[in-house]
Amino acid sequence: MACLETLTAYLQSNSIPFTIQHHQAAFTAREVAAASHLPAILTTKVVIVSADDKLVMLVLPAAYRVDLSRIYPLLGAHFVRLADERDLAATFPDCAIGAMPPFGNLYGMPVYVDTKLAAQTQMTFQPGSHTETMTIAYADYARLVQPNVADFAGELHELTTPA
Repeated sequence: MACLETLTAYLQSNSIPFTIQHHQAAFTAREVAAASHLPAILTTKVVIVSADDKLVMLVLPAAYRVDLSRIYPLLGAHFVRLADERDLAATFPDCAIGAMPPFGNLYGMPVYVDTKLAAQTQMTFQPGSHTETMTIAYADYARLVQPNVADFAGELHELTTPA
């Protein structure tokens, strides 16, 4: 089953309302925001890191970047690197590479959400595809995923204005 179908079934089985938007192919945070007609501050980005060889999902507004200097102490890790395409393909076989949804719980990995995203009322993210986005209430997401909330984002100024 494709990621979008799995995620849709998961949300429906938990009575979570959502919307799906179709758009032109988008591969970067800036492109996804533009294709969704949203500012990058309102679009969600998923970053997967390997912390001491354990994959961890980091979820933050697309207008920000992960500040790795904050990740080391947050995860208590000695070695942190961005996951590579092999890691992503093996862990998310039903998703297009780089379009993982922020539901690490469905893939057996811990999830950390930046405080800037946790403060928002809704989140828009890629549901495993480069041609769709999905929007749900942040409160519903938090209830399902039960992420760790922490401050680990460093601002990307060029993405904080509407795309």
